[in-house]
Amino acid sequence: MRALVWHGKGDVRVDTVKDPEIQHPRDAIIKVTACAICGSDLHLLDGYQPTMQAGDILGHENMGEVVALGSEVTNLKIGDRVVVPFTISCGDCFFCRKGLFSACERTNPNAEMAIKAMGHSPAGLFGFSHMLGGYCGGQAEYLRVPMADIGPIKVPDSVTDEQALFLSDIFPTGYMAAENAQIEPGDTVAIWGCGPVGQFAIRSALILGAGRVIAIDEVPERLLMAQAGGAETIDFSETENVYDELQFRTKGRGPDSCIDAVGAEASGHGSFDAVLDKTKAAVGLATDRIHVLREAIMSCRMGGTVSIPGVYVGMGDKVPLGAMMNKGLTIKTGQTHVQAYTAPLLARIEAGDIDPSFVVTHPASLEDAPEMYKKFRDKEDGVIKVVLRP
Repeated sequence: MRALVWHGKGDVRVDTVKDPEIQHPRDAIIKVTACAICGSDLHLLDGYQPTMQAGDILGHENMGEVVALGSEVTNLKIGDRVVVPFTISCGDCFFCRKGLFSACERTNPNAEMAIKAMGHSPAGLFGFSHMLGGYCGGQAEYLRVPMADIGPIKVPDSVTDEQALFLSDIFPTGYMAAENAQIEPGDTVAIWGCGPVGQFAIRSALILGAGRVIAIDEVPERLLMAQAGGAETIDFSETENVYDELQFRTKGRGPDSCIDAVGAEASGHGSFDAVLDKTKAAVGLATDRIHVLREAIMSCRMGGTVSIPGVYVGMGDKVPLGAMMNKGLTIKTGQTHVQAYTAPLLARIEAGDIDPSFVVTHPASLEDAPEMYKKFRDKEDGVIKVVLRP
């Protein structure tokens, strides 16, 4: 089959590789009909995520048609059209029983590697390094889906691929970010990053009762999409100080909740600490650029909540712990517990509450993937979300 393969920092190619096979009775094989490039895939392209190996197949936003099933998968049948969560979860461990699917303690075969880096191991993830399982991703013609009796959700014929695909990651991720923000009716929510997760966080915050969403970015196309979704915007490249602007807009109190939908690769220009982060990362003195996290902590009102769906991979410095503690902030983070959200969010799509296809700007073929990765990374040609058709 053809698949998008990582060969090293800045080097991804579409290669011919071995077809996947059933390896366990709970496996399924799907023929991929649509997959997408996620912002966190750029951390792999840019070399931020450790334990990648040449030959790894990327991609964790996947859907398709079931073409083979293990003997223990009884909830699916050949020909079913399904979306696959990016988290691989057993459904029966301590954490899965609590609905904390991204903390599954059984699906990362390389758990010891993750424990050394994080203290404990999260669930295995598709196409996202050997520290997180070494599983092949789905930017490919076919995908092996472990624990297929727990993860994939059937898609009705009334829902298009472009509407359903993002149930694999970014719609649940944006929704969980808004849920973690502990929004009360009428709250003001500030969201850093108007990429795909930020766009879904904007709309989810409003669905959950926010009275006002203020979105922060510098890319014109992203800011326009945020405005179309109901947000006020701040272009940080044209604003002298985002903290001051947020205080002005909230009459000195600060936003009730702040959402960091940027993560490890915050823009390396503008404020002094952002430039310093980029310099340290370039020479190996830090792994993550955490300017946005600092700004969110400083901007949030007393007793507010900072929600962090943005992916961080290692260490960052100069976290304002004094501000966080003295302001009494609640910090909520985590990989998304996708399986807990797919069914209720599919119901919202079917009810017409939201049409997730709004975020798609660049449909493309799988063969175009290397070019689209670079356009997405470099914010060229108005790219916000790429959907690939194998």
